[in-house]
Amino acid sequence: MGIPPGTQTYPFRNDFAKDIPGTLKALAGIGTRRIELCSPWSYREFAGLKDYKPADLKKLLDSNHIAAESCHYGMSELKSNLDERIEWAKELGTKQMILASMPIPRQNAKLADWDRACDDLNKAGEQALKSGVQIGFHNHEGEFAKIDDILIYDHLMQKLDPKAVKMQFQVSVISIGYKAEDYLTKYAGRFISLHLQDWSSAEKKQVPLGKGDVAWPKLFAAAKKAGVKNWYVELESLNMDATKDSYAFLKTLKG
Repeated sequence: MGIPPGTQTYPFRNDFAKDIPGTLKALAGIGTRRIELCSPWSYREFAGLKDYKPADLKKLLDSNHIAAESCHYGMSELKSNLDERIEWAKELGTKQMILASMPIPRQNAKLADWDRACDDLNKAGEQALKSGVQIGFHNHEGEFAKIDDILIYDHLMQKLDPKAVKMQFQVSVISIGYKAEDYLTKYAGRFISLHLQDWSSAEKKQVPLGKGDVAWPKLFAAAKKAGVKNWYVELESLNMDATKDSYAFLKTLKG
């Protein structure tokens, strides 16, 4: 897709907690050119980002030839501190503010609970658009459960405003039987970015990209048609070398 190598920073949260400049340098050293940050107000490991003025943090990123176009946030921030977060994002140069997860109870949740969360996110998205920032939503496995025989993810796609809230698809749900390309095709035009993982059904674990079951050519063909703008490797529990190996694999794919 012609997109430079990027990673979500969450797998490296402990490194960021200890040494922000050193971690950015290490990520740059394996070929990272884009990152998706985690809010220093919602993620304790990233609290050190608040020690930097946005302009100084951007200079640090620029010195490592890394762009931060996106950041994950918590719902409480988007409801109670949206103006301040938009200002921080714009000063830093990030264009996308992604809700990491909806604050829905794991047990006994009703569709009405998800509806209320969608209403809150739609409102935030409408406000952010006025400032030129795009709100998005990042799924986990929980959105692929069913309530009253309705797949929650399909329900969210009906409730979320297609313009105010774009979607960030978590490819790892292949581990529970759901393929990203199916949803990128079904809801083309609704997606802004992807979190890339691979899964080995034989080993029953997450593996570097290209080592598992994901049909990457099909996925990227669907992503291109769906209008995806960014992708970020996110390999939880694997080391930085796995991210580097995943970048190398992606370079082998032909458009």
